[in-house]
Amino acid sequence: MALEPVTLTGQHVELVPLSQDHRDALAEAVRDGELWRLWYTAIPSPEAMEAEIDRRLGLQAARSMLPFTVLDGPGGRPVGMTTYMNIDAAGPRVEIGSTWYAARVQRTLLNTEAKLLLLAHTFDRLGCLAVEFRTHFMNHASCRAIERLGAKLDGVRRHHQCMKDGTLRDSCVYSVTTPEWPTIRSHLTWQLAKPR
Repeated sequence: MALEPVTLTGQHVELVPLSQDHRDALAEAVRDGELWRLWYTAIPSPEAMEAEIDRRLGLQAARSMLPFTVLDGPGGRPVGMTTYMNIDAAGPRVEIGSTWYAARVQRTLLNTEAKLLLLAHTFDRLGCLAVEFRTHFMNHASCRAIERLGAKLDGVRRHHQCMKDGTLRDSCVYSVTTPEWPTIRSHLTWQLAKPR
């Protein structure tokens, strides 16, 4: 499995390779909701955006991450970031994570379609056996969003990480497997098409 930069385009979202060209717009997006203030996440502050982009691009160069800028529709403004991470080429399997969105686009079709595009690429193009999602046990909104996608809880990794405030993170680990993918694809496609 070779994860190379790629653009994934839908009707409500476009995922493009992360670049320092997106820095100012991403700094503006993270201000929408002051997302870096959430104690149970690791979202960069506006002032730390350049360093976070450098960090993610460094991990891409090391072939352990493939970062995207999330655009509000094809050719739209940057409204967040997401990545393929914890890449296991031998599996093959990946995690979709380190995701954040400006508050104004949270709980919209943007996230549903972004996950559909990311999952379709991993299963249909890359032949992954499974795709993981991980979140802080206390991030109840993220847990609910992952469950709405149709991912199943594999378990909780206790004391998985040390947070910036010194607390220990228990991580909820979810996954979608290859046999589940057709059902998940149908579910997400229906979510995007149903009347609102």
